[in-house]
Amino acid sequence: MKKYLILFCLVVLNITNAQISQRNLEKHISYLASDKMKGRQTGSKEVEKSAKYIEKQFRKYGLQPKGRSGFRQSFLAKVRAIVVSDSIRDADNIIGFLDNKANKTIVIGAHYDHLGLGELGTRDTLNIGEIHNGADDNASGVAGLLELAKYYSQNKEKENFNFLFIAFGAEEWGLLGSKYFVENPTIPLAEIHWMLNMDMIGRYNPENGLAIIGYGTSSVFPEIFEGISSTIKFYTSNDGNGGSDQTSFYRKNIPVLFFHTGGHPDYHKTGDDIYKINFKALKSILELEIQIIDNSMKIDEMDFIWTN
Repeated sequence: MKKYLILFCLVVLNITNAQISQRNLEKHISYLASDKMKGRQTGSKEVEKSAKYIEKQFRKYGLQPKGRSGFRQSFLAKVRAIVVSDSIRDADNIIGFLDNKANKTIVIGAHYDHLGLGELGTRDTLNIGEIHNGADDNASGVAGLLELAKYYSQNKEKENFNFLFIAFGAEEWGLLGSKYFVENPTIPLAEIHWMLNMDMIGRYNPENGLAIIGYGTSSVFPEIFEGISSTIKFYTSNDGNGGSDQTSFYRKNIPVLFFHTGGHPDYHKTGDDIYKINFKALKSILELEIQIIDNSMKIDEMDFIWTN
């Protein structure tokens, strides 16, 4: 009896490891969007703490470092269109690799910086100097990135594609982290199957639904979406551009999908806080993404289409 009990526990453990955890999502966003992180402004000690937190998770999941120095790909970020005393700051992409010994790699990304105290880029001009926590923008996307890294690294069935997980720096300054990566890739761009980006996926509203942008960037996306089901409403848009990091990959002729739950009154304001995150829907979005990712791995080659 003890032997069978141990076997049952191991099976349950394996099943549990391969699930998206709402509790983990809450933990990640609670850390990244806490007042102690002071809005994760590029170049701040708090955004450095965020980077170390992401690195810790990548190590925990057994990902290989794929930056230039460990998980780090460092670059200089320059503020655009605004004059400040320290307009050039150090920034980092955090890059982890799941090596399945495959020829092609799927890139999954989300940016981890935000607006700090609102000195640069806030829409809440009456509250400059107050903490802009950025729970939706983009602690939600980073939480999704980390859960997908956990899911695929702990999935007992080895996939026929590699995965590159990237937390981009300095997105709020003009997609600088993703632009730097595609100009200085740590794997050949020709080996990228496609790129999935998450930015603001925490405020799902059933009246609007989830936007999936980039559907037109490959002729095979309709096939990939066949049989997809979800408890949330979603709609697709063809354009590969979309004001977030997938744009940098799209401009390098790489198929992309960008997941986004839409704008809201707290965008780039002090009200973007964790208690407004729809965690149940966030979990469902990631489960939808897994279906799409898994279907994409049934296709050996994806063509690219320029949509505008």
